[in-house]
Formats: sequence, structure tokens, C-alpha cells
Amino acid sequence: MKRMMLLGLLLASGAALAQEAPTPANGVSLTVYNSGSALVQDRRTFTLNVGQTVLNFTDVAATIDPTSVSFVSLTDPSGTYVLEQNYVYDLVNSQALLDRYLDEMIEYTAKDGTVYVGQLLSGRNGDIILREASGEVRVLKLAEARDLKFPALPEGLITRPTLRWLIESASGGAQQVELTYLANGLTWTSDYTILLATNNRRLDLNGWITLTNNSGTSFADAQLKLVAGDVNRITSMPRMAMRAEADIMFEALGAPVEQRDFSEYKLYEIPRPVTVGNNETKQVQFVASTGVNANTFYVYDSSPSWYNFGYLVEDRTYGQTGVTTVGTYLEFSTGEDGGVGAALPAGRVRVYQQDIDGAALLIGENTINHTPKGETIQMFLGNAFDLVGERVQTNYNMISSNVIEESYEITLRNRKERESVEIRVPERLFRWTNWQIIQSSIPFIQVNSNTVEFRVTVPAGGEVKLSYTVRYTYGR
Repeated sequence: MKRMMLLGLLLASGAALAQEAPTPANGVSLTVYNSGSALVQDRRTFTLNVGQTVLNFTDVAATIDPTSVSFVSLTDPSGTYVLEQNYVYDLVNSQALLDRYLDEMIEYTAKDGTVYVGQLLSGRNGDIILREASGEVRVLKLAEARDLKFPALPEGLITRPTLRWLIESASGGAQQVELTYLANGLTWTSDYTILLATNNRRLDLNGWITLTNNSGTSFADAQLKLVAGDVNRITSMPRMAMRAEADIMFEALGAPVEQRDFSEYKLYEIPRPVTVGNNETKQVQFVASTGVNANTFYVYDSSPSWYNFGYLVEDRTYGQTGVTTVGTYLEFSTGEDGGVGAALPAGRVRVYQQDIDGAALLIGENTINHTPKGETIQMFLGNAFDLVGERVQTNYNMISSNVIEESYEITLRNRKERESVEIRVPERLFRWTNWQIIQSSIPFIQVNSNTVEFRVTVPAGGEVKLSYTVRYTYGR
């Protein structure tokens, strides 16, 4: 009996707590996807009548997808519902006014102060055509107008994009409603800056969220979340907002941006309200790591891309690319142990290094894909000035109708005065899938089914030659 009484008390207290749960405050929650769309949740309080009420919900995004709108009354969800919805976006502008005032009287003031009054016959193609009281027709240039006066704002034109609902409500008075919809014109990307130590062994990384709002409206004090990942969407609707020059706002990291898993994506939540203005680009720091282990390496990649043609490639000259440049690459980990310790959304990376006078100079720029924590990032920085490669075909024998032997000599030159370097040399064996290296001057690593890689140390001011012979066998 005591246990049953205790259970009853717990249930009663739970019900009381549920009844006392606070109603969410009015405000905006904004979830932006890096694919160029956003989910907007907007909570506001309106006074409704018993029965039907026409409700104008203003300041929605001009790029709203009206088919995605969800309306719910948080005060009376079962007794309040939408009978009809209209998205009104016939906004006030000079052309809209001219179109609405055809055949009506307007006043045109020229730049020199001359005033013309007449019936508007046309306001298209940059011309204002007026019929004056005398019956004369006057053609004036819209670009030459200092002022245009219209008697009143025509019915139907509005100043802000608006959702207009016909609401049926069982109870009157103040009700908090929540609007949820998808909109285009909001997107975010990641931008990273890396300061590489002069010994190329350590780096400092800072990551910035770059949020761009071209949705046609502003979001004040929004709860902002950002989703990284490839969310599948069907063909998006065209944007209706005009793009303007963006102002860039930088916001330094206060409380750390929270990163967490969400379904199959990564979600980043800004821990404070953020105002996102229309036609504004805002940057918020979301990751900062110092002393990350780093490595730079060089690659001489002069063999052609491998294609499975379905037959043995017998053209002797095929595969001679003439490439002499040696690429420079930067490598680091996103793992915890000596790495960044965070997943990195796709974005642009700029790499700087300090000169002897302390000034940081740009040494490379590239992009990265979405990279989970614990993976290795390798990015191309540019071509090394003092390193040169040369690849020459030294032998080609068609031994039989289905066997080819081919030899290459690769020369690597290091014109640096004091520093020896290791150069990686990938060779794609492109003539056929069945191959065997029968001679090699230095060891190699098999990277995959058609690629091997040599790693060659070249002394300062010196050169090294490597050679290999490969035999292809084509079963006929």
C-alpha cells in the first residue's frame, strides 16, 4: 500500500511539473545548412478572436518556400488551426507603384524643379508618359525625376514579405504561435587560417564560420545552429530576394561553439543570441588549436591518370606528360593526439608562415572536404621553386602480341643550398591491369591496384636518378 501511495505521489508531482513547464519565450531559432537553405522557427504572440481572424505574420524571409510552412498555436494547439494561407510578396517599389497607378493622376518633379501633373499612361522602359490637363501627352525620363508623388499606397502592396492566414480559433485572447518554414538565401561555409611554424613541424589553426544572409529579412537575437553535411534536398525554388553588397561582421569567440553529432551530420550551436542582418556576411570563430603536429612533403607526379580502356594500350608515346614541377603538400591530423581535436566542415584553408622579420606571408591556399575527427588532411600548397623533376621513357619493347615491357628513368634535382628533401614519386601503371615491376633501382610501395610510389631523398644541391621496368601481360 505504501509503495502504491508513493507511486501515486510521484505521478501527481510529475503531472504538476508538466503543467508548470514554462512556455518557450518569443524569439527566432535559425538552423542553417551549408547547402544554401535554412530552417526558421519563429515564435510570436498575437491576439485572436473567437472564430475567424485574419493574421498577418510579417518579416518572413522573401525566399521562403510556402509549401514548407508549419503553423501551430502553443497556447491552444487543438482549438486553433489555419483555414487558409497566402504568401504576399508584392513589395512596394517604384515599378510596382507605377504599375498600380496606370490611368491615375501622379505628380512628377524634375531635377531642375519643374513640376508635371497628369494621368499616368505608362511607366515602363525608363519612361514616364503623362497626359496633362490640357490633353497634351508628355514623355519624361524616370532617371531625370527628383521626386514622384502618388496619392496613396495602393491596396495589395505591402512593405515587407508577409504570410497572411485565415485562422479559426475556439478561444479568444492572446495566443503564442510558432511558425516553422524553410528558406533559401542563407548559407554558411568554413574558413580556416593556418600559421605554419618555420620548421614546418607545428601549426596553429583557427576556424571561422562564415554565414551569409541574402534571404530578404533580418533575424534579431536568433538562436543559431549550423549543420555540416550533405543533406539531400529536391530541386530548390528560385530566390526572390535581390542580392546586394554584403557587409562583413566579425565576432570573436566568447563561450566555445558547441559541436555535437546530429543524425549523420555535425551540428554547431552558437551559445549566445546572434543577430543576422539581411545582405550581411557574419563570421564567428568556432575552433582554435595551437601546437598541432604538422608535416610538409614533396610530390613529383608526372605519370598520366589511369584509365581502364578495356584493352592493352600499345601506343608507345602514350603517358609521356612532360611535367617537371614538384608539388608541396601540408599534412596534419584532426585527431586528439597531437592534432586539432575536432571535426572540420568543408571549407577554404589559407596557410601562412612567418618570415625572418616576423611578418606572416601566404604560402598556399586550398579547400578541404568534410573531415571527421581522427582523419588526416593532406592539402596541396603550390609548386616548389627549387625542386625539378624529369621523366623519360628509356625503353619500350613489344615482346609479343600480348606482352609489353617499358622502362622509365626519373631524375630529381634539388637546388636548395642547405636542405635535403624527400620527394614522393607516384607512378600509375596505365597500360593494363596485369603488371609486374621486374627491375627497380630503389624500393617502392604499392599504393593500389595500379599505382606504386617511390620515396627518394635528394641532397642539397644534388640530383638522384631512379629507374624501373614494368612488364604488362594481356590475356588474349
